[in-house]
Amino acid sequence: MFCGIACADPPLKLLGQTAIPGYEGDFDHLAADVKGNRLFLAGEEQGSLLVFDLATGELRKTVKAFDEPHAIHYAREGDKLFVTDAGQGMTRVLDGKTYRVVGVVKLALGADVMSYDASTNHLWIVTGGKNAAPKMTQTFVNEVDAANGAVLGAIPFDTDFTEGIVAEQKGGRVFVNLAGRSEIAVVDKKTRSVTARWPVQEGQNNAPIALDERNARLFVVTRKPFKLVVVDTATGRSVASCAAPERTNELMFDAASRRIYLAGDDYVGVFEQKDADHYVEIGRVPSARGAKTALLVPELNRLFVAVAGKAPTQAALLRYEVVPAAR
Repeated sequence: MFCGIACADPPLKLLGQTAIPGYEGDFDHLAADVKGNRLFLAGEEQGSLLVFDLATGELRKTVKAFDEPHAIHYAREGDKLFVTDAGQGMTRVLDGKTYRVVGVVKLALGADVMSYDASTNHLWIVTGGKNAAPKMTQTFVNEVDAANGAVLGAIPFDTDFTEGIVAEQKGGRVFVNLAGRSEIAVVDKKTRSVTARWPVQEGQNNAPIALDERNARLFVVTRKPFKLVVVDTATGRSVASCAAPERTNELMFDAASRRIYLAGDDYVGVFEQKDADHYVEIGRVPSARGAKTALLVPELNRLFVAVAGKAPTQAALLRYEVVPAAR
C-alpha cells in the first residue's frame, strides 16, 4: 500500500552539475570506484566510457573503445572494469589504470544488463534478444566469474527482452525481469535452473529491479505504464504499487535509510519504506528530461544522475547530496 506525497524538506539537494559539451544521445548505467575517487558512465550512443572525479564531478577522461556500452562493473581486486557491449566487441575487460582493453568475455552478441553478486563474486550478464545484430528470439542470462572472466554457464529464456537482475546475498536465488513476458524468473544459484516464474499484473516491460532481502521484498518498475511494484519474495505476489517517473531506467534501494530512488524523465522519485508493505513518496526532486540513469553511492551520501544530450537539453552529470530524514 502507498499513500501520497509527504514532503517536508526535499530528500535530495543538488550540489552541482557537469556539462558534457558535444555529447549527443543517451547514456546508460554508472559505476563507482570509491577508493579511487572515480565515477564511470557508459556513453551508450557514442561508444564511450566517461570517467569523472567522484568528489567534484569533473570529467577526467573519455575512453573510446566500444560499439554500444551499457553496464559497468568495477572490480577493485585487480583494478579492472567489466563493460557490457551490445556490438561485436561483446563484454570487454579494461585495465583500471590505463583503460586499455585487456580481455573479452565471449558471450552471445547483444550484451546489455549486468548485475554483480558480491556473495559469489560472480556477474550475471544478459545477452541476445533484440539488442543482438541480427536480432534473436531468445535471451540468455550468463554467469561469469569476476575474478578471471570465465563463463560458468548460461540460462536461455523464451523472450527477446530480458532486463534487470538481482541476487540474494544470504539466500540462494537470483531474480530476473523477463520484460518481454511481464514475468519475474526465479533462478537457483547453484543449479542455474528456473524454479518459478511470477507474473507481474500491474504492467508490462518490467525492467529495473532491486531487492530488500531482510524484508523479503522485491522492487520492480514496469514501463507500460510506469509503475513501481513491490513483490513478496516468499509468494511472488505484489503487495503494493505506485506511479513512477516516465521512462524510469534506474531503481535503487538503500537499506540503511529505507529509501527507494527512481530516476526518470524530469525528476527523481523518492519513496520511504515504513514497513514491508507500506511506503510513502517523500519527494519528487527535479532533474531534467532524459535523466533516466543514476547511481546511489551510500558511502558518500551522494546520488549521481546522467542527463542525455538531446536538443534542447545538454548532456550533463548531476550531483545530489542525500538529505537524511529528520528524527
